[in-house]
Amino acid sequence: MTETTAARPSVFLRGTRALARATGPIGRALAGQSLIPLWGVVQYRGRRTGRDLSTPVQIRATPDSFVIALPWGSGTQWVRNVQAAGGCTILWKGKNHRAESPEVLSLEEARAFSGWQRALLRIGHIDEFLRLRRVGESAAG
Repeated sequence: MTETTAARPSVFLRGTRALARATGPIGRALAGQSLIPLWGVVQYRGRRTGRDLSTPVQIRATPDSFVIALPWGSGTQWVRNVQAAGGCTILWKGKNHRAESPEVLSLEEARAFSGWQRALLRIGHIDEFLRLRRVGESAAG
């Protein structure tokens, strides 16, 4: 019988996690503000606790959707909560945007990110993204 082991995160990813923990409070304060459109805040309800929660994310907007980089993959609790609810609210550029129909994408499918951004994401081993369709909007703002 072959024994399988879980892959250990790369040195880059472990460093990224440490950086995220260290800069989290500043990131939470700045994410979603109109001055920094690369960052937003996903607002959702916990599927077990029912509590209102929020997570700062790297986000790109298209005319009909938001695409969010998932550096820790699609199995994180916030992604699972958004999927279970079928959507969330995204604070982006200082405004709340309702989004629904969460769909996990591969790096090749994440066309909201430019070629050079996808290259950087590839270097960082970020290969999953979450696309959410905008509700009641027709322009990328």
